[in-house]
Amino acid sequence: MTDTILRNGCKADGAVENGYFKKGCNPLAQTGRSKLQSKRAALNQHIIKQMRMRAGAENLLKASSNNKVRESVLLELSYVNANLQLLMEQLEALNSSVEVYQNTQETFSIPLIPLGMKETKEIDFSVPFKDFLLEHYSEDGNDFQDEIADLMDQRQACRTPSRSVEGVELLANYFSQLALLESRFFAPNRQIGIFFTWYDTFTGVPVCQQNISLERASVLFNMAALYSQIATRCQRHTATGLQDAINALQASTGVLHHLKETFTHTPSYDMSPAMLSMLMRMMLAQAQECVFERTALAGIRNLFLSLLKMAQEAAKVSEMYEGVHQSMIQTPIKDNVPLFWSTMAQVKTSHYRSLAHYFTATALLDHQVGPGDDEDQQEKAFSQLYDSMPDGRAPLQLLRNKEDRQRIGKAHLRRAILEHEEAMRMCALCRELQRLEVLREVLQATHKRSLAKFALYEHEDDFTDYMEAPDINAKTEQRAEMDVPAATKVKVSDLFHRLGPLSVFSAKQRWTAPRTLRLRPEDRDLGFTLKGDAPPQIQSLDPLCPAAVAGLREGDYLVGVGGVDCKWMSVTEVMRLLRDVDDSGVDIRVVSMMDSSLPLPPKSATYCGGKGLPKTYSMICLALDEEEKPRGGARGRARGVAKKPSLLSWGLKNKYKSASTLSLPTVDSANAPPWHKPCPAFPSSYNDSALY
Repeated sequence: MTDTILRNGCKADGAVENGYFKKGCNPLAQTGRSKLQSKRAALNQHIIKQMRMRAGAENLLKASSNNKVRESVLLELSYVNANLQLLMEQLEALNSSVEVYQNTQETFSIPLIPLGMKETKEIDFSVPFKDFLLEHYSEDGNDFQDEIADLMDQRQACRTPSRSVEGVELLANYFSQLALLESRFFAPNRQIGIFFTWYDTFTGVPVCQQNISLERASVLFNMAALYSQIATRCQRHTATGLQDAINALQASTGVLHHLKETFTHTPSYDMSPAMLSMLMRMMLAQAQECVFERTALAGIRNLFLSLLKMAQEAAKVSEMYEGVHQSMIQTPIKDNVPLFWSTMAQVKTSHYRSLAHYFTATALLDHQVGPGDDEDQQEKAFSQLYDSMPDGRAPLQLLRNKEDRQRIGKAHLRRAILEHEEAMRMCALCRELQRLEVLREVLQATHKRSLAKFALYEHEDDFTDYMEAPDINAKTEQRAEMDVPAATKVKVSDLFHRLGPLSVFSAKQRWTAPRTLRLRPEDRDLGFTLKGDAPPQIQSLDPLCPAAVAGLREGDYLVGVGGVDCKWMSVTEVMRLLRDVDDSGVDIRVVSMMDSSLPLPPKSATYCGGKGLPKTYSMICLALDEEEKPRGGARGRARGVAKKPSLLSWGLKNKYKSASTLSLPTVDSANAPPWHKPCPAFPSSYNDSALY
């Protein structure tokens, strides 16, 4: 994928058309991953269409009492639910397409599981931002047309980032820019009418909110997904490629951890705390798998200590994948995690456990304690292999006895064969895993190797000396740990720098419109002094000076002198402009801070869910409906004699109530009445307070 700044519409011969796209992004690249994302976007649209149809059918079913109508609606509902189930299966197949993200032909390694990126809709910032600039900052929005266009181009580019460092930097720059935008345009007590829509990467269900935190959290999720895709792209048959994969997977874990700790109430299911914890476990397990592959890359020496080391390394990978599988089968997660993922975790758990037992068996069967061997070192390594020695005997005693070594070694071989067969059985149960030829080859090769080893030591008396092989302690010389990348804290230039210092000119502060006053010094005395950083603030104002008479007030901010913008000027720079003012005076522009308290908006929309798939795509406004409030008490009696609203006022009221969208409420509804509590975002089985 091209990662440099290229002209839009690039041809194979280098011909170009108008426009360009940003570095780290190539929306024209026809790669397997880009086609996969296009399929994901199309599936999301089909899913939302079916959910709308189901919501309409359910509403009709509730409203109708005609039996024939109800039968027709029930038939239609069954058809829609069947279509939704098929669409969900197609989306699960997309999440299982690991071969698209990595070249399995170049390496004899089990594929890694990448994380798919979230899809979003285009957003036009022009009208809301221009209105806000005029209303809040008293600035002409047309003067910031270039800045708004750059922002929209940057967001559009983030929808198709390249799998490279440049693609990560593109997402990181936009993420940092969103923090500045939040301070500039998104006040906590008002909305500006911009709706951010993002689709769940597992269910395809859209979530739409006016809260920019949804945008920031989704960009972070895509950054973690991009790191995982970069890891799968690395050349795992080289030491450098494996180290790059380890770094990328650890960075993905760090981004997911940052997302989980920073955005604690994300409405999307794929960014819930339970799901993020599972994804972090999976990324670390895959990083540990790459550590094992890097250790074995140069070849495993047929030495006693080297074999025991590799056995414990393999046991560590198996232990981590077992933890991943346990987290995948928990109630809030198992319903939407692809079967491919959970089955792959089981396969790798058994596969690496079998390798651990095979290496241990090889060390015990192929090596004997000789006169020149370091018995103390071998005894120490062997004693750390188990929690307790077989038959309660001393480690050195077992090592010196050839029969005991063979008996324990053959037990480990039997255990290795059983784990190999379990891995192959689990692989056969999943259709997507059966398509991975390299996985089948790896499992079959290791199984044949264990069978061949066991055949060398198989005797007729095996049934008489049968023993159960003990578990192998997991140990590693390099533990995979999360690494929060610096990309989550990138410093970027403020696109709307011209508005002034962010500490002063932000969405939280309210200002009067700029006032132009004529400043005429008397005997070179301005009648006031300046203080503070940019912009300077008026203090020690003489109430009888001409500036005060003209309307200057204590605490005003000086934003312009003559035709010069002073928002970013220090006191020294502004005084230099005022120093040479003659008796005719000069025009200055000042603004005054106003009370920033505004009432909170009364609305927040949601969508409901039932059993199984997310149930509805409803247009339900959560504004308080006065008609449904309890009629008991004095208030109820007062309402009983209240004058009925006119038809015009009723229409206006319901016009405002109908303006809602698909989202989750961002306010705490714990103390709200039961009839006004928001509907669950997912099936009722997901609403586990301990996990969410």
